Amino acid sequence: MLETPSIPWYCSSVTGCSDNSRVRTISREVAKASSQTSSLTPQRLHAELLETSVSGARAYLHGAAHDAYRSRRHRTVRFGQSDVRWLEALSVLVEKLERRAWIYREGRSRDFWILETSVDVLAEAQLSTAEERLAYARGYFDAEGGIPRNRRSRFYVQFVQKNRADLAQLRSILEVQGIRCGKLHNPSRRGDRDLWRFYVAAASHAQFSARVGSWHPRKRSLLVARFGDERRG
Repeated sequence: MLETPSIPWYCSSVTGCSDNSRVRTISREVAKASSQTSSLTPQRLHAELLETSVSGARAYLHGAAHDAYRSRRHRTVRFGQSDVRWLEALSVLVEKLERRAWIYREGRSRDFWILETSVDVLAEAQLSTAEERLAYARGYFDAEGGIPRNRRSRFYVQFVQKNRADLAQLRSILEVQGIRCGKLHNPSRRGDRDLWRFYVAAASHAQFSARVGSWHPRKRSLLVARFGDERRG
């Protein structure tokens, strides 16, 4: 029997979440009030998800799809995560596209969750505006980007992929937005000749946090703890 999360991470006694809907929403009043609270509150993040445009939601999901795979049998796309909160965030964006998503635990004892959706997020998305490009980079970062979990560690932002052309496109998007990046390189030819990586330059870390940021609850909290919440598009 599939187990679904009992209540989304963004719901509380004041959000007005309905138990009758799979993807719950909050009232406009709560969304407006949440913008005056800390960015670390789940309601604040949920409000940002509600406020994003349809094209921005599609671009983000396309970037996040680097952590997804297609089920040819069911004709769906699946995301797998141990942090169910991010999957709940994805489900809000899926609903903006007027499609459905299901979240369930994989296995009875594993701390691993699956989001399954009929939205073809693996298909190419339009990245014609700055909003769409930044949303794509945000989704890519939330799926594949690396930052240190320990807040006392030296900070870095890295992207690692085997698809060199795909990674080069992301690096170009960031550079055009004024976010400086290091050279695209192979970390170890002895280990894997087909693995590629680049870092965001240290001088652009704060700008990356402000312009790209994150909608992954864990990564978002780490960025805000280090750089604050100066968000700008």
